[in-house]
Amino acid sequence: MLSIASPSTVWLMSRSIKMFFSSGIVLLLLAAVHVASAQEPAVPGSQSFAFTDAKDLTEAGVKAEAVEYKGRKAVRLTTQGEDGFAFVNGTQFHDGTIEVDMATKVLTPPDVRMPGFTGIAFRARPDGSHYEMFYLRPGNSGAEDQAMRNHTVQYVAEPGFGWEKLRRQWPFIYESYTDLQPGEWTQVKIEVRGRHAELFLNGSANPSLVVDGMKGEELQGSVALWSYAREESYFSNLRITNAKPEPIQNGGEAAGTWDVTFASDAGTYAGTLKLVRQDSTLAGIWSGAFGPDQSVSGFWRDGYVELSFGGTWPEQAGTVIATLAGWIDGDSAKGRMKVAGRADGRWTAVRKK
Repeated sequence: MLSIASPSTVWLMSRSIKMFFSSGIVLLLLAAVHVASAQEPAVPGSQSFAFTDAKDLTEAGVKAEAVEYKGRKAVRLTTQGEDGFAFVNGTQFHDGTIEVDMATKVLTPPDVRMPGFTGIAFRARPDGSHYEMFYLRPGNSGAEDQAMRNHTVQYVAEPGFGWEKLRRQWPFIYESYTDLQPGEWTQVKIEVRGRHAELFLNGSANPSLVVDGMKGEELQGSVALWSYAREESYFSNLRITNAKPEPIQNGGEAAGTWDVTFASDAGTYAGTLKLVRQDSTLAGIWSGAFGPDQSVSGFWRDGYVELSFGGTWPEQAGTVIATLAGWIDGDSAKGRMKVAGRADGRWTAVRKK
């Protein structure tokens, strides 16, 4: 005979089953949180490294030694090849501030030109293949040649945007002059917000170099000390203050129709840019200032674009070449633009819906 459980027994069984599944869901959620926490460790709000020894550094092409220089304890880097890094262990920098004291002692004879090269890399991959960096050339600060003086501080991003390319394509944009004393300690502060960075030296309230639209492929990574051959680089009192990251992501799509504004030193110009993308190749049409239906070509890299087109300058004969470089973020974009021999400035764009 089939036995039927009493209503109270059925209620107890149902309640037990619900409690079992509810408990299971809670346990699964707790486990997921635990796994996520294990995969994404919290980054400290601030980190300090006195560099009284080299225990916090991982050498990559350099030798790091604890020394005393100009009356303070520091680490000294010397390279084993052309250049190299000492990665600061436990750092994962996205946005925020990096502060450090640096000095460069050149080892070449006085009659051999060597301006010195010492810098701080950030958002770096562990293998050193990708990074952004500011570095100093103290020996250029007192040069008699003005062009050389303008090469005292430098921004670069690797791979693809070393000083040679940036200097040739965008003169005086990614390097500048500042007053430095070779061999002496320099206070360095780097402020980073999204794709914008500023370099401050020796406590100045005004930046020595402003980079709007950094070129790096990574939005976060390690901090590293950088040194060059034929010199000794010294570092002391590193402090990293992490800030809430700007809400940007790589990978913005360039294809579409864009209303572009070019605010230059020669005036403001506007046009419409129609783009199509095939993998990393961009093609399209520009219409507006500098002529209608101008053929556009360029490339796309994970949201970063470089474009160029021919056109005409108002009331002047001949063809001019316009070049744009910058980032796509959703339905907006911005960067630097120039018309060779005519104008230089910033461009902004909004995607047409």
